[in-house]
Amino acid sequence: MERDFTERELDRIIEMAWEDRTPFEAITFQFQLSEQDVIEVMRREMKPSSFRMWRKRVQGRATKHAKLRDSEMDRFKSSRQKQITHNKISKKN
Repeated sequence: MERDFTERELDRIIEMAWEDRTPFEAITFQFQLSEQDVIEVMRREMKPSSFRMWRKRVQGRATKHAKLRDSEMDRFKSSRQKQITHNKISKKN
């Protein structure tokens, strides 16, 4: 992972990673980060205890991995997330 993210982008990546219903594929779509890249960002940006808690929470969680999700669950956009257009984040109100 070579890209430098703005503080706002990092905040959004972390927020999406914590959201139960936002799969890693949504983060890949918006920020071109693989699951491993997201893990590295989380490790770097969080306290060690918070990172361990997050990893325990998302490891194997069906809602965080599109291939493990129920076929009826086709939405990956959080209710708090605004419209995303070509990887640009719309302003939050």
